[in-house]
Amino acid sequence: MIIFEVIAFGHKNITAKHYNTLEVTKDQEISKRADCVIGVRANLGASEIPENAKMVLKKGKKVEVEIILPEYGIRDSLFGFGSEKLSFRHERDIVIRKSNFVCGRTVLISANKSALEINRELVKLLREEKTEIRLLFKIES
Repeated sequence: MIIFEVIAFGHKNITAKHYNTLEVTKDQEISKRADCVIGVRANLGASEIPENAKMVLKKGKKVEVEIILPEYGIRDSLFGFGSEKLSFRHERDIVIRKSNFVCGRTVLISANKSALEINRELVKLLREEKTEIRLLFKIES
């Protein structure tokens, strides 16, 4: 199993209301229109995912993602799949999609949850800029 972690933080404009995607970004600021974003100031963009993880994701493997707020002990999880079409080109964003659409920001497709479907208590806490969020990617190898 290959495991890697993405760390990001909350922001006052997080709404997590998008019905098809979920995103973390290295950007410092977002508007309320960024309704798929669940974390800003991320430590990784798609292009910075570990190379061994990219290789396995390109094989279409199933991935579990644990969404953790360590300070509060609140968790949620989802799963999605890699794809041979993934390019991992984007330097700032990581996007998980329920659809099969792929672009340079996409790291998982055919996910079982979007931003709208994650734990709403977790989303409420992510409106605080000090709140740390960790996405733990576990890839079957």
